[in-house]
Amino acid sequence: MGQPSEIVLRLAVEADIPAIKALMQASIETLQSDYLTPQQVQASRAAMGLDTQLITDGTYFCVWDADTLVGCGGWSFRATLYGGNHTKGRSARHLDPATERARIRAMYTHPDHTRRGIAKLILSASEQAAFNAGYLTLEMAATLAGEPFYARCGYRVESRWLDENGSVPVPLLTMVKFFT
Repeated sequence: MGQPSEIVLRLAVEADIPAIKALMQASIETLQSDYLTPQQVQASRAAMGLDTQLITDGTYFCVWDADTLVGCGGWSFRATLYGGNHTKGRSARHLDPATERARIRAMYTHPDHTRRGIAKLILSASEQAAFNAGYLTLEMAATLAGEPFYARCGYRVESRWLDENGSVPVPLLTMVKFFT
């Protein structure tokens, strides 16, 4: 029998950035391919990716299995709903927990580690942190691949729309969850 896993959830640090970017690319390429055309997968890179503000803010988590990054994701108290440093339409404005929704951001699981509770671990930590910061509602820009998972976690689809940051439109969903 193999060694038991050494799963560790911790806040991301700047030194994690190369591993995070590699995991995101692997996840986009593999996990989106059953839901998007090859052109849409390619175009999704224009919208998806790492927002290093999340690391600076201390709201982004990494899950490690020994020395392998197997998942990442987090939440935000800033107005940007989705995307990486390169995505158009970013806003660093702080959200008001009394009237606005915290954001669930940049959730990725390594394709070789899906269906092992990695995303649920990250999502639960993010939800708890947002709740502790005073937010009673969460929202995210979810992919079609992520929709079934988020629905199982209590999120509902508020709207379906097309991201047009890339060369072809990519379908996304706004999903929300209420703590009350």
